[in-house]
Amino acid sequence: MVKHNNVIPNGHFRKHWQNYVKTWFNQPARKTRRRLARQKKAVKIFPRPTAGPLRPIVHGQTLKYNMKVRAGRGFSLEELKAAGISDKVAGTIGIAVDHRRKNRSLESLQANVQRLKTYKAKLVVFPRQSRKFKNGDSAPEELATATQVQGLYMPIVRERPSVEFTKVTDEMKSFKAYYKLRLERTNQRHMGARLKKAAEAEKEEKK
Repeated sequence: MVKHNNVIPNGHFRKHWQNYVKTWFNQPARKTRRRLARQKKAVKIFPRPTAGPLRPIVHGQTLKYNMKVRAGRGFSLEELKAAGISDKVAGTIGIAVDHRRKNRSLESLQANVQRLKTYKAKLVVFPRQSRKFKNGDSAPEELATATQVQGLYMPIVRERPSVEFTKVTDEMKSFKAYYKLRLERTNQRHMGARLKKAAEAEKEEKK
């Protein structure tokens, strides 16, 4: 016999659950289709990098995420000007531009300007027409050795603080942290009374 005031068991289990289970068997074919699409796109945009245009280093929004660095939408006009690149030219050489972004700190401005200068030093510019070379195009020797960059280039890596190790000395071992805290707390509590007492003693000496 069932004891206590429990719910009467009346479970409904046979509900044709197979009709409500979602299945997808197209995932392996979709994976192949995506890979082939990436290969076609790489051939189409050759010699440009497959990852798209260069993006700036920006900090996340709000107090929770502002220590995190990530890729932004595009470089600001101030950063491009400091790096000596025109905003019109930037779009033609694989640099993303965001005309709305403002630089709020000198550190981020300098970091992105350095990023642009490094990119510019590594850049190989192909001529629009294979026979006609214009000012700013790379030399034929560089063009012959140039390869398409696959995957991420100039990845954004967060710098982790280095940890310094020191040897534990006898002085460190003999140091009593709790005792020191209690002593300093006592000194702080009695500071006013001790100063007052010292001032009174000084007055007595002058008399």
